[in-house]
Amino acid sequence: MARQTDPDTDRILRPRPTRARTSDLLLPGTNGHVNGHATGSFTTLETSGSRSGTPLPEDAPPSLYSISSARKAARATAKKRLFHTIKYEPRTSHFDPRSEYRDFRGFFVLFWMSLGIMVVTTALKNIKETGYPLRVQVYELLSRNVVSLAIADGLMVASITASLPFQQLFRRSTGILQWRRAGVWIQSLYQLIWLVIWVEWPFYLEWTWTAQVFFALHTLTFLMKMHSYAFYNGHLSETERRLHELDTPEKGASMDKAVIYPRSPSRLRELSSDESSEEDQEAEAKKKREALQELRIDLATELTSPMGNVTFPQNLTLYNFADYILCPTLCYELEYPRTPRIRWPEVLWKTLAVFGCIFLMTVVSEEFITPILADATIRLKQTSLISDKALILAESISLMLFPFMIEFLLTFLVIWEYALGAFAELSCFADRHFYSDWWNCEDWLEFSRTWNIPVYNFLKRHVFFATRSFAGTQIAMVMTFFISSLGHELIMGCISKKLRGYGMFAMLLQLPIVAIQRSRFVRGRWVLNNACFWGSMILGLSAIASLYVLV
Repeated sequence: MARQTDPDTDRILRPRPTRARTSDLLLPGTNGHVNGHATGSFTTLETSGSRSGTPLPEDAPPSLYSISSARKAARATAKKRLFHTIKYEPRTSHFDPRSEYRDFRGFFVLFWMSLGIMVVTTALKNIKETGYPLRVQVYELLSRNVVSLAIADGLMVASITASLPFQQLFRRSTGILQWRRAGVWIQSLYQLIWLVIWVEWPFYLEWTWTAQVFFALHTLTFLMKMHSYAFYNGHLSETERRLHELDTPEKGASMDKAVIYPRSPSRLRELSSDESSEEDQEAEAKKKREALQELRIDLATELTSPMGNVTFPQNLTLYNFADYILCPTLCYELEYPRTPRIRWPEVLWKTLAVFGCIFLMTVVSEEFITPILADATIRLKQTSLISDKALILAESISLMLFPFMIEFLLTFLVIWEYALGAFAELSCFADRHFYSDWWNCEDWLEFSRTWNIPVYNFLKRHVFFATRSFAGTQIAMVMTFFISSLGHELIMGCISKKLRGYGMFAMLLQLPIVAIQRSRFVRGRWVLNNACFWGSMILGLSAIASLYVLV
């Protein structure tokens, strides 16, 4: 019989069933019942990534009911919270020394934004004072000597091609013009005359300091390129001559050990001259044959590129020489790793960045460095007291600390990031490791290895190792620093048109500073050593510039 329903009873509002408490859901043995009330003939176990879940039968094991209940309890607890849950765990900050975070590109963007703000504020100040956004001196400085600079630079680069016919001549020669006889002296004399002519040329034409600095840097760059090309190919020509002489060893070919070739995979021992018995003579003959074959392999390996595609003298061509001129490296090799193609958008923006950095460097120099030096020069002439002169010099150094730090960073970017990057893209040069993380250096010796890797490789290969072979490690290190300091002294002489030796003295002073920083009292204190490095870098640049100009 159908159940009779009371209309009044149906209109009564009844409370909803309450949600199960966490403790009740987690009680074992409930088997789908909450507080004594059945929850249904089955429950559900939610699978990963699903909100609907999978039904659980009544005869499911208690472990599955426990998992389902735990998930429901977690969701129920999360829904009841009024605030978003924050997950806390042991972590370090990004700037903590223990942090593994290394991406700080935002500071690179901030650096360029800061320079943009500097240019805008400088332009507004100039408009207020002169009516023009830039000072007339800036435009005159950049536009003067452009034509003569381009012609001289082209002639200077073309003049180093004399090394190619020299090497071809030295290789073919069988007499006095061989590389190990007169060839090395002819090449060295040519390099010396070449350097004197092109260093003196800007002074003879009275170029501006900007043109002189560019030309001096280019001159030193191509001097190192020419030296590496000539001396490495001269070494290969002598290696080839020795290899051919071994075809007829009975004619007195040299059997000296191949220790002068550092990349050779093996080293030969001195051969004994004892002749005690017939068996010993046979063993000695076999040993000589093995040594001869090993020496041939060493010499042939030296004549072949590491990639195995080029063998000397296949590289003695004008195309190979021109390709080497374009490659952003100072150490000649028979072959370099290459990229598959030229990315022209990359070339375009790097070229624009080069000129942009040069413009910024000129603005910083003309707005924040030149006025300070000009004012200090006038004040020094008006006083004769040593204390007043020292105070003026100290004030000038302090005022130029920040501008020279900006100039230093822009110099790094314009050369090692943009200019070398553009030439690497044009020549498909694949090895773009022009610098390392020099900003984390602890001493000047580490800085010399990471700041300018192309020059470091050149000095290590053609100065340090060449000197160490006959003078020892310590003398080779001092000689390397001395050659490097001569180059820096030349650059400072082009800027100030003075030769004072301050830069050379400052570079040689790095050696005792390195010794102190690597002592047991200071070694391992990274923050202290890095702060000393940056402080000496910024203070040294400002002090050397002030000394060259004012003293």
